[in-house]
Amino acid sequence: MYQRILLATDGSESALRAAHKAAHLAKIEACASITIAYVVDPAASKHDVLTKGSSMSLLEQKRHERVKPIEGLFDRKEVSYDFKLLKGDPGTELTRVANEEEYDVVIMGSRGLNALQEVVLGSVSHKVTLGAKCPVMIVK
Repeated sequence: MYQRILLATDGSESALRAAHKAAHLAKIEACASITIAYVVDPAASKHDVLTKGSSMSLLEQKRHERVKPIEGLFDRKEVSYDFKLLKGDPGTELTRVANEEEYDVVIMGSRGLNALQEVVLGSVSHKVTLGAKCPVMIVK
C-alpha cells in the first residue's frame, strides 16, 4: 500500500507526531521506507543571518538538531529511512519531490514552526495537499 513514504519535517512537535505515524505505517508495510524531507527556505535563512546574527554553520547545526529526534525514533523502531535536504519554498519543493519521485504518501504535521502558519491549517500543508498527486496525511 504505502511502500515509499515522504515525511515532511521542520522539527516542530507537530512534525514529530507525524513521524510517529510514519513509523507506524512503515512497520505495517513490509519493505516500506521513509524519506525525511527538510526544506530550507533561502529567504528565511538569509533573514536569520541578517537579523539574528547567526552564522550559516550555526543554522545548519540547528537544522540537524531538529531532525535528530526523528532519526532516533526511526532507529529505535528499526524503520528504514533516508534524509533529503531541499532548498526553496517548502510547499513547492515538497510537492515537486512527492510528484517527481512518485511517493505513495506524504505525511506531515498540521502546523510548523512558523508562527504565522499557526493561524490556519498551515500554508505548507495546504499547498502540498492541493498539489500532490499522492495521498497526503496531515497529523494534528
